[in-house]
Amino acid sequence: MSLPLISPASGGGSPSPGTAGRGVSPGGGPRGGLRGRPRGGGTRGARSPLGALFVTPYALFLVVVFAVPLGYTVWMSFHRFYFTAPGTEVDAPWVGLRNYQDVFTDPVVLRSFLNIAVFLVINIPLTVVLSLVLASALNSRVPLRSFFRAAYYLPYITASVALVAVWGYLFGTDGLLNHLLGGLAPDPSWLVNSVLAMPVVAVFVTWTNLGFFVMLYLAALQSVPRELYEAAGVDGAGRVRTFMAVTVPGVRHATTLVTVLAVIKGSNLFTEPYLLTGGGGPDHASASPVLILYQKGIEQAHPDFAAALGVVLVLVVVTLSLIARRLTERKGA
Repeated sequence: MSLPLISPASGGGSPSPGTAGRGVSPGGGPRGGLRGRPRGGGTRGARSPLGALFVTPYALFLVVVFAVPLGYTVWMSFHRFYFTAPGTEVDAPWVGLRNYQDVFTDPVVLRSFLNIAVFLVINIPLTVVLSLVLASALNSRVPLRSFFRAAYYLPYITASVALVAVWGYLFGTDGLLNHLLGGLAPDPSWLVNSVLAMPVVAVFVTWTNLGFFVMLYLAALQSVPRELYEAAGVDGAGRVRTFMAVTVPGVRHATTLVTVLAVIKGSNLFTEPYLLTGGGGPDHASASPVLILYQKGIEQAHPDFAAALGVVLVLVVVTLSLIARRLTERKGA
């Protein structure tokens, strides 16, 4: 007997965490309708002022820290803008789409987006697969489970400078890996090779963030009903079949979260190429859009160009995140 694809939301007779306790009528609507509301004439609107009071500080924080700077950045991207001394006023004439034209015709910017595409193609599959496999292993009864959980999480909370020093020792021209490979070592070496620099950065970021994503999957695995694994065992499914039929669909929402976070973190790459490859080298082979944004806006004093690049990057990140969410949740719809 073959094991059908099992979804925690539909199989095993056990309610999924998202539907537990709600109660669904045969027609698909909430059971009880208006009768399900609390007694005493209370409504959702009557309970909302206290909730709104708690939410207001964070809403104001979002407006001040994100919405206002984003709106100002959009305004800068359509003007010729200069950094000036405090108290000095300089005209910022309207230039329309000229800053965006400069962004899309700059070969360094185009190369940085290509680098990010290479980075995401390597980083996202590695992150999702390794995180889920390791979380599944750590969710079972294995010796030294607590030690391994802490060990995988340690790079995530370690300072990037210290981690970069370790990888510089491993992948440097006179590094340990080249000594082990001998004549098989790449020439030029890993971090100064225009082909290998970005893949090395992608693997480095995967390793440093792996512990965080393993924790996300571990939390998601706690919500997969144990009865589904028991049913798979009764059905004669092996470990691989159980993993593909129970675990993978059971943590699909976590996979969506992991993928979207990986896209956001990868698209905002800055520290790793700045430290690991000396500012995006060699010859911009590992440069990222955020690194170019910093160089153009701060080091070269072109904030209007940097603002236009920032707006383009936001649109790219939002688009990629929506695509990733659509792809990862398509089967669960």
